Amino acid sequence: MKLKKLLATAVLCGVAAAAAHAEDTAVKLGVLNDMSGVYADISGPGSVVAAQMAADDFMAKNKGFKVQVVGADHQNKPDVGSSIARKWYDQEGVDAIMDVTTSSVALAIADVTREKNRIFLVSGGGTSDLTGAKCSPNTVHWTYDTWALANGTGAAITKQGGTPWYFIVADYAFGAALERDASAAVKKAGGTVAGSVKHPLGATDFSSFLLQAQSSGAKVIGLANAGGDLINAIKQAAEFGITQGGQALAGLLIFSSDVKALGLPAAQGLLLTEAFYWDLNDDTRAFSKRFAEKFGGKMPTSTQAGVYSSALHYLNAIKDAKTKEAPKVMAQMRATPIDDPLFGKGEVRIDGRATHPMYLFKVKKPADSKGPWDIYELVATIPAEEAFRPLADGGCPLVTGAK
Repeated sequence: MKLKKLLATAVLCGVAAAAAHAEDTAVKLGVLNDMSGVYADISGPGSVVAAQMAADDFMAKNKGFKVQVVGADHQNKPDVGSSIARKWYDQEGVDAIMDVTTSSVALAIADVTREKNRIFLVSGGGTSDLTGAKCSPNTVHWTYDTWALANGTGAAITKQGGTPWYFIVADYAFGAALERDASAAVKKAGGTVAGSVKHPLGATDFSSFLLQAQSSGAKVIGLANAGGDLINAIKQAAEFGITQGGQALAGLLIFSSDVKALGLPAAQGLLLTEAFYWDLNDDTRAFSKRFAEKFGGKMPTSTQAGVYSSALHYLNAIKDAKTKEAPKVMAQMRATPIDDPLFGKGEVRIDGRATHPMYLFKVKKPADSKGPWDIYELVATIPAEEAFRPLADGGCPLVTGAK
């Protein structure tokens, strides 16, 4: 009799466990970015680590959820990215795609996501068109954009007397948007633009582009590129003696990983706009220490931090909305104020823009740095309501009421 009772109890426990497991909400996050090319240090494998940290932190507090993270390399090609996105959505049950460095790829993924009625959480892609003319009810643009960068760095340098400008521009959607937004910010601040030249993504030789900028007579050379392209341009500019000749370099999108790669002797004095810095406050330091322990001692970039924070906002919205249906989850994300330990307070607007403070930093002199990752000096905090393009100015059809 005792054996029968034990067996019966075991069966009942197994049924209960199976029922509880069946009630778990399974969520699958897909981190899609440049895993091995010019933007790999900005996001790459580190963004997968950040997404997994968000999944683990969320599951630790919400036992009824099973969150899986997968990653893939889009090779900075829109067709490759679109193919992966369709496979993830159609065959592999991915609920949301995250990160997506390279704006041309991000714009393509936004279209696929809207078609499939899933959710796209952008951290690495920069073009402000994602919340402008190309806005989507399925996209949240979390970390930064070209408007915020241009109005942070471009306006600040111009107001300090830095004009005219000449732009060296990455020849794809991100570079075009950054040049457009930076030119507008410079002119609004009272400056002028002497010209621009475009270079291919992944360029190794910037000599002809730098010579054109040097001969333009511009006081400021604005680098509308990022990652490996930005690093190569700055290094070669030093070889040409551009700054010694009286022209200033302005990196319009610089990440902490770029400064580390350049080294403080080469990068010192650069003004830049960022959404996140590991040493900003106690919360950013605590997160960054955990991240570094999982990622070879490297501190997170703003893109990687944005992956973590946007994932948590999304997962909490699923919990609160009690569904994974994209329209309801998006509505919940917009209805829930952002109060994030890494990015501060803000909101997800109807155009998909996640607002939060941005920061103007100056790269420290080597003598002022107290450690290998002590690289920034805070110059100014840009409030959330000023950091991003006004809602009415972006031309987003969701704002104007058009469909």
